[in-house]
Amino acid sequence: MAKLPELYLATDVEADGPIPGPYSMISLGMAVVGRPELTFYTEIRPISGEFVPEALAVSGLDRDRLLREAPPAAEAMAACARWINGLRPIGRPVFLAGPAVFDGMFVHWYFQRFLGKSPFSNSGAGIDLRSYYMGQTGGDWSNSRKSDIKRTLGLTGLPHTHHAGEDAAELAQVFQAVLDARDDPRPGPDRDEA
Repeated sequence: MAKLPELYLATDVEADGPIPGPYSMISLGMAVVGRPELTFYTEIRPISGEFVPEALAVSGLDRDRLLREAPPAAEAMAACARWINGLRPIGRPVFLAGPAVFDGMFVHWYFQRFLGKSPFSNSGAGIDLRSYYMGQTGGDWSNSRKSDIKRTLGLTGLPHTHHAGEDAAELAQVFQAVLDARDDPRPGPDRDEA
C-alpha cells in the first residue's frame, strides 16, 4: 500500500494578546499547501475578559461582535479538527506556521484545552517557515522573515492582511514557492555550478 503524501497545513491565527489562556485566539485559518481549494476559517468567541487593545486592533475584528456571534472555542476547535481529519484520506496533515512558535502555541493550547487532544498529535510539533527556510538556504535568522522570503522568491505582490484565512492562504503560497525553489535543479547564486 502506498504511503499517503504529507499535506502541509499553513496556519494563521489572530489573537487579542500574547499568550493563550489569559488572552484569546479570535480567528483561525488554515490552507493546504498546493491545494488552494482546501481551506478552513473560523472566528472564535473570546474566552476571557482580558485583551491587549493593540493586539486586538491588528486583526480589525470587533470584540463585541465576536462575543455575540462567533462560535464558542470548543465548537470552533471541533469544526477545525473535523476539517483536518477529513483530509486524512488524501494525505497526512502536518502543521505549518510562520512563526510556528506563536501560532502553534495558540492552536495546540486550544486543541488541548477544549478537545483534550490535537489532530496533529499531542506533541504540538510542526514546521516553522523561517527555520525551514534557514535550513534550506543556509541563511541567517535576520534574513528569514516572511517578507524577506517573499522578496527573494518574487512574491512581493502577495498581500498580508491580518485576516487569518487570507494569511493562511498567503503562507501556503510562500511555502509552495520555498518547496519549488528547493526542487529547482538549476544552479542558484549560492550554489556551485558543476
